[in-house]
Amino acid sequence: MNLTDYVKTVSLEDFDKIFLHTATWNTRLRTTGGRFFPADGHLDFNPKLYEAFGEDVFRKIVRHELCHYHLYFEGKGYKHSDADFKELLRKVDGLRYAPSLAKKEQFYRYRCQKCGQEYHRRRRVNTKKYVCGRCHGKLSYVDIK
Repeated sequence: MNLTDYVKTVSLEDFDKIFLHTATWNTRLRTTGGRFFPADGHLDFNPKLYEAFGEDVFRKIVRHELCHYHLYFEGKGYKHSDADFKELLRKVDGLRYAPSLAKKEQFYRYRCQKCGQEYHRRRRVNTKKYVCGRCHGKLSYVDIK
């Protein structure tokens, strides 16, 4: 099943309305799950989100874009800030925001052996050279957070 057929299926099942335009993959999208183009009615979707989070999350992204689509062609408020959009999105259980693809930053955790003060650092710390800033006690490596 191609993407346009999938979007048509979601539109019929979740909205009881027909999707008449096309849906395409757009690999240049970075932070958004999809886009709706009012000028010609087509939808773009981010394939990286489908690969990373699977079909369940992707279906919610499709619902989000279909909310824009159907409300626009009905002449109702189709923008994120409009009450019509928020209400329909809640009704069909769509995602308000796309999940982040950014890697979670890792931190090295150190603890003072004397006073228990914890330190979180992006870079490794030489525990033979550096000491606690509070009591000058010896630092010990705990783990990566």
